[in-house]
Amino acid sequence: MYEQSGPYPGPTPQYGQSQYPPYAPPAQPLYDNGDTKNPYEGDRFKPKKKINDPIFLILFILQLVGFAVLSAVALHSWVSQGGLGGGLGKSGSHTGTSVTLNRSTVYLLLLVTAAAVLLSALYLMLTRAFTKIIMHITLILSILLNIGICVYYWITRYYSGAIIFTIIAILSVLSYFGFRSRIPLAALLLQVVMDVSKHHLSVYVVAFTALFVQAALSVWYTFTVIATYSKWTPGSPSCDTSSCSSGKVAGLIFFETFSFVWTSQVIGNVSLATLAGGPYGSWYYFGPRELGEMPKHPTISAFGRASTLSLGSIAFGSLIVTILEMIRLLLNAAQNNANADGHPVEALLACCAACFIGILESMVEYFNRYAYIEIALYGKAYIPAAKDTWRMFKDRGIDALVNDSLVGMTLMWGAYAIGLLSSLFAYLYLRLTAPSYNASGQYTAPVLLFAFFIGLVCSTTLSSAIEAGVSTIFVGLGEDPQVLAIRAPALFTLIADTYPAVTRGVPRN
Repeated sequence: MYEQSGPYPGPTPQYGQSQYPPYAPPAQPLYDNGDTKNPYEGDRFKPKKKINDPIFLILFILQLVGFAVLSAVALHSWVSQGGLGGGLGKSGSHTGTSVTLNRSTVYLLLLVTAAAVLLSALYLMLTRAFTKIIMHITLILSILLNIGICVYYWITRYYSGAIIFTIIAILSVLSYFGFRSRIPLAALLLQVVMDVSKHHLSVYVVAFTALFVQAALSVWYTFTVIATYSKWTPGSPSCDTSSCSSGKVAGLIFFETFSFVWTSQVIGNVSLATLAGGPYGSWYYFGPRELGEMPKHPTISAFGRASTLSLGSIAFGSLIVTILEMIRLLLNAAQNNANADGHPVEALLACCAACFIGILESMVEYFNRYAYIEIALYGKAYIPAAKDTWRMFKDRGIDALVNDSLVGMTLMWGAYAIGLLSSLFAYLYLRLTAPSYNASGQYTAPVLLFAFFIGLVCSTTLSSAIEAGVSTIFVGLGEDPQVLAIRAPALFTLIADTYPAVTRGVPRN
């Protein structure tokens, strides 16, 4: 079933010739039947027709409806006021209200969204062409960024942040050589996934569809936030003085941001589940399409499962990350307020708490990615998928391999870079056009934050298509490692050399 004369990804100049001898699989039975797994074993690719985690599905739908209703109310008032004036470019920015954000901000953030989409696609192309170089650069940049932030905080006497980033900078410098030695494996893994994606155009269809849906959501969120400021900011022309207050604006913006983060998480994770249960999972377990073993339209089938039966489970996992993200944002706000009020102890505590929540959020996001693959392949509910993922990490011995991967760091650095470039674009636009509402610079920070957020989200959505392939290979490696020896021999040889325990079959419990 797994025999093939010319398995893709085929040899490329970057990794076609391995420096390691061909790996000989151990002469031992991998499982109880002494053979590799049946692709359909354990309801894989054919889950039971059951809606999982329906409570979280209902909650997700309700919050999305709530956001839509709030957006409709705010946008109706905003449109009736002509968007508070404003236009595109320098001449248009001087028209409109000077009290709060107006239509010129919308044009700005629309341009930011378009730039983020273009930069996201460009970064992926550069990463495939110069994989190892970009991985080295991102690793060094991570260290330099930590050092730069540390130095800046000491210079500005922001001691709470300086102490924390001094520790982070020292740890990043000490870990450099260990990470650097893992770059060949991570680069080869990334190249294999990108080459597999070339044979499945559905990967790019899903990725760009998710990207444009995410971009549309960002635009909707942007319009809604602008309209909320415009309708309920005290002193705004469209404001009813009996119902306007800064507290109401803050509360509504918080809900809108919560809804945006949760919905964007779900969009990205549905895309991940579609790719894992479709082209990548089918490639790993069935082989290339040319063999005739792969089911017809695997991507459409995977999307159908992810967007219906498993949507509640995906919303469940996404909600956990969203809550952590909102807590971190609140702690950052508390830290800034404490600094502004001259309370260094409170600022230090808030900074420590925000760092802890950020680390926890990253761990949950990382773990969830593999849980979503279990959901995509087997149709499990979130809690069983999470338990099986943890069991796989421990029993299969692949935790070291997963944690050593630099693919996620490379793609995330690209997302941060695109977010920063989006903010820079927004800053230059504000400087050149000098909109009337920002005469004293009071809206520069919020606009730059929105621009960074839009750029980061758009890039993360597109790069998640590649991470889906990497993670799916890891899951397949944990369940049936010998299949990878046939699918990508050079990659399997390098993994066997670096992590010999990972490539030995482990009986299932």
